[in-house]
Amino acid sequence: MAKTYRINEIFYSVQGEGVNTGVPAVFVRFSGCNLRCPFCDTDYSSATVMTVRGIVSEVDRYKGNLVILTGGEPGLFIDTELVAALKKTGRKICIETNGTCELPDNIDFITLSPKDAFCDGAVPVLQRCNELKVVFRGDNDPSRYDDVIAGHRILQPCDTGNAQENEKITAAAVEYCLAHPQWRLGLQMHKVLNVK
Repeated sequence: MAKTYRINEIFYSVQGEGVNTGVPAVFVRFSGCNLRCPFCDTDYSSATVMTVRGIVSEVDRYKGNLVILTGGEPGLFIDTELVAALKKTGRKICIETNGTCELPDNIDFITLSPKDAFCDGAVPVLQRCNELKVVFRGDNDPSRYDDVIAGHRILQPCDTGNAQENEKITAAAVEYCLAHPQWRLGLQMHKVLNVK
């Protein structure tokens, strides 16, 4: 019997966050997460059960050179077989993860977005990534991740749903980046552009 995966949705859009902002990508959103972050903007409870073949077939419906595995927490579900099958489509395979799970070795680009400042027991096991994306509320210290080996360090202001609070958090994030130039400010451009 073929292995199955719980998929929330597969869609085509532009990446709205990080160093790949603006790049067209196919998003494979997994259903389910091991954390309950207070600011999470993702419905990860609904799911369609799919096989590797079904996922690849759906991904192949779209253009774009990137496949982004997201969630929920995709690290709970992905394996070498799925990543290898997606790579056979000729695309670069990226993952957005909270870092609490070990990942297959065949992923091309890892975005580590640790959530241990917000959720008990969420300490990341990953200590190396292509991109470290820290959600910043103004009261959490990004220097706690100084030991993480990362090609890029991105400070993303937390979207609290309150415009006045968001403005203060964004101003604090700008100040932090100016004082710590190894960090760059990362905004959620998909929200600005009103795209998925």
